[in-house]
Amino acid sequence: MYIKRRLNESLTTFKGLHFGSTFRPKSSHRYRVTVGIGGNVGDVKRRFEHLLTFFIRDKRVELLQTSLILKNPPFGFMDQDDFLNSIIVLQVSMQPLTFLEYLHRVEKKFARKRSFANAPRTLDLDIIFFDSRFIKTDRLTVPHTSWFERESVVIPLADINR
Repeated sequence: MYIKRRLNESLTTFKGLHFGSTFRPKSSHRYRVTVGIGGNVGDVKRRFEHLLTFFIRDKRVELLQTSLILKNPPFGFMDQDDFLNSIIVLQVSMQPLTFLEYLHRVEKKFARKRSFANAPRTLDLDIIFFDSRFIKTDRLTVPHTSWFERESVVIPLADINR
């Protein structure tokens, strides 16, 4: 059961089950990583719940926090369904590029297909922040490019930092 709140004509938030929660850290993983999660194909809320279960069971990561879920319109390619987006905070010991590869494997496990930029997708996982590091390579930019301009990041991030 989710509690639904309409922010405006195009934005709606959902809280419930495991989203909008803080978890008790138990491990000694070194790095705190903020990850944006999103999707707009199929039962995305259910997929998000399965993703959390996956992370809870995976000893390589520790789930620390989740934000509310935000329903928002797509950008870039507009001819697609609205997206659901959330923020999760994980503790990891992997280095940034290794963690990026790990996230790509998780996306693939959840049936992500990479067809074109901003295409509809089952699951999108983006590193927003990796500890307090600044990284700029061909494969990874941290903090995530333009995160502060995207409602899909800013609104869930504000929920985490409340």
